[in-house]
Parts: sequence; structure tokens; C-alpha cells
Amino acid sequence: MAMKRKIYSKLLEWKRERAGSTALLIEGARRVGKSFIVEEFARNEYETYMLINFGKVGKPVKDLFDDLTDIPLLLQRLSSLMRVKLHERKSLIIFDEVQKFPRARESIKFLVEDGRYDYIETGSLISIHENVKDIIIPSEEEKVNMYPMDFEEFCWALGDETTIPLIREHFEKKEPLGTELHKSILTQFRKYMLVGGMPMAVDIYARTSDFGKAEESKRQILQLYREDISKKSKRNKLRTMKLFEAIPSELSKHDKRVKISHIDKKGRMANFDEPIYWLEDSMIANTCYNTTVPSVGLNLNTDLTSIKVYMGDTGLLVSMTINENESIEHDVYNSLLNDKLNINEGMFMENVVAQILRANGHRLFFHSFYKKEDKKNRYEVDFLVRDGKKIAPIEVKSSGYTNHSSLDYIMKTYSKTLGQPYILYSKDLKKDGNVLFLPLYMAICL
Repeated sequence: MAMKRKIYSKLLEWKRERAGSTALLIEGARRVGKSFIVEEFARNEYETYMLINFGKVGKPVKDLFDDLTDIPLLLQRLSSLMRVKLHERKSLIIFDEVQKFPRARESIKFLVEDGRYDYIETGSLISIHENVKDIIIPSEEEKVNMYPMDFEEFCWALGDETTIPLIREHFEKKEPLGTELHKSILTQFRKYMLVGGMPMAVDIYARTSDFGKAEESKRQILQLYREDISKKSKRNKLRTMKLFEAIPSELSKHDKRVKISHIDKKGRMANFDEPIYWLEDSMIANTCYNTTVPSVGLNLNTDLTSIKVYMGDTGLLVSMTINENESIEHDVYNSLLNDKLNINEGMFMENVVAQILRANGHRLFFHSFYKKEDKKNRYEVDFLVRDGKKIAPIEVKSSGYTNHSSLDYIMKTYSKTLGQPYILYSKDLKKDGNVLFLPLYMAICL
């Protein structure tokens, strides 16, 4: 499985520009392809490399990190135990699943100071308390997040190098693509929503064009996530599992904010702080916070009790939805591929936009409000993203319905801080007043 990933160019840039002065930590959910891409990079760009998987490696290797006073001796012993010949400035050492052995992460400071080799760490749940409580985090470490494959990487896996440049070109010119081309790209994008961006599922689909086979691999990944949750402390295991399993049902509601009473009748939001943080830190989920004032300091005006929780990968959300009721598998695939809204497609569309915005480097915020003249009905703008010195409000419409009274209202109320408003929907690009309607796949340009 040789799949082109964008993070590879970041690894090359790090190697070239840092030249051993920092270690690189790649953080991402399980099965997003961290180990695979790092090992491919090591094979291609170094004379030799050593991969130490702290999920599998034995006590003799771990014991070497007990004494960090003699780094040359540690490296000599490591080379001998792992049976890898290391060459100064031409070898890479990979600490895989480094969260499972925090002591190795702490050693990075001294290893980087030694300067003879390059170091890459990979892991998930890097920030949670039990993985950092007894160590000093090295300042010589720089972090990069790795997400599921994006739409462009999905297209590459299917041998398509032309679609994304075309989308970007039409976005820049603000020109519609025309009926046939738009339809063809939207179909490709819907396939991406169904398969998702987990490399294993994409690889199977690219080779077989079989959604069913890709579905099996996604279920295995979901099972792996459930096993990870089951290893948590007893107190929070149940709450985290309940929250995780509730993601599809919470997103299928008209009001997609998490209601704790739906998950736990006696639960309070404060009890779910740790489970929410764990799901976000594991990068299994993307949390979207309600900002009470849509200004440039989005995170300064956050209502932490009002959140939406999206799956980190939309393909996995599709699988979770089917898991709840296997008889709807055919319906889900049909409705998504053929734009038939007999299943709540809105949640998949909103989830994929959250996934794209997060991979583009945006933190996720939404804005809910009541109009002065209408105190009964709550209005909401789905996403707010920084766009230069302004904030761009974004609404996701799952149907051809083009009403945008919520956007108009907040554009009028916060005209000084808001920039271009967008509506993402299933039709071609068009302009309506100051609102730009974009086909869903153009979210990659925001």
C-alpha cells in the first residue's frame, strides 16, 4: 500500500531545515497511517533507520532509558539490541507509540543534544495526564498533527490528480463548474464521505471499488477505539463509552449540541469534561465550541457547556450509524450516493465539513443566538473560521434549501468583525447578494 500523503513534504521540510536540532512528534488517532508514513520516509530519506515500537518492545530496550547520563553508551546498546547499524547524521530513530513509554519521550532532550541522529516520535493521547505526569516535556520537540486522508489524498489513491486543482481554480475565480462536471466531482466526494479517510479503508476501496469490504475494515477500527476506551480508568470508562456511542444520535438531531441528559439521565456537563477531552485528545473526535461573540478572539468567548462532538473521520461516522441498525446500510449508502434524503444526511455533511476545517488547521467554533424580535427560537451558524483579520461564517445545508436568514442576521449584527459568509450545499457555485454558495467539496478551500 503506497499512498501519497501530504505530511511527507512536512517531514522533508523538517529534515532539511532542522538538520537534527529538533525531534518531530507526529500525533494522530490510531490507524491514520502515522507509523506507515514515517517508516516510508525513513526508508527513502536515510541510509539506515531504527523503529522502536513501545507497544511491543521488551524490557531490555526500555531499561536502557533508566540512565540518561551517558547518551553515547545508550545509543551503542540500542544499536546492538535492535541490530541496526547507525550512521552519524544519516540515520533516523523512530519512537513509535511513544505515549506508551513516556520516559523515552523525556530522553529526547538529551538525544537531540547529542546531535548524531534524527528522531521522530509517533503517538496518540500524547497530552493526557497519565502520559505526561512524571516527565519533563522536551522543548526540543516540535509537534505536527496527522489527520485521516483528506479529499485530495483520497483522489490520489484513486489515481485522480486533476480534480482538486480544478476545484481550487474555480474557487479562486468564483466560477461555477457547470452541471456535468459538478455532478461528477460531487459523486466522487460522496464516495469519500462513505469510505472516509482511514488509509486501510481507502486502500481496500481503491483496489476493489467495494464499499462492503471497506466497511469491514472501518468496523475493525471502531472496535479498536472501543478497546482503547475500555482500558481507561473505571470512573470515566463508562462515560467516555456512552459519549462515543452517542455521537451519531446526537448529530442526527436538528439541534446537534450534546445534551448530557440524552446520554446519562442523571449526568451533568461537568462530569463529562474528561471524556470530552479524552475523545478530542485521542483525535477520534472533533469538538466544536459555542462562541458567544463571533469576533476575532473566538476562544475568548466560549461557552464550554454548549458543544458539538463530531467524529474525526466521516467514514467511521457512517459505519457507526449503520452499526446501530444494520438494516439501514443499503439506505445510508443510497441516500449519500444519490442525494436522496431519506436518511438524515445533514449530519454526514456537517461532519465532513468539520473534518476538513480541522485538517486545514482551524479550531472548530459555532455561534448560536436568539434574535431580538424572536426570543423563542434559537438560531445557529454552523462554523466560524478565521479568514485573515476577519471571521468567515459558514452554514452547511443538506438540501437545496437556500434561505440564509441566520447568516444575514449575524452579518448585520457583527458587520465589523465578519468577512465573507459561505453556504456549503450540494449544488454548484453561485453568488446571492454577499453570500457565496459553494458546493460541499469546496470546503477544502476554506
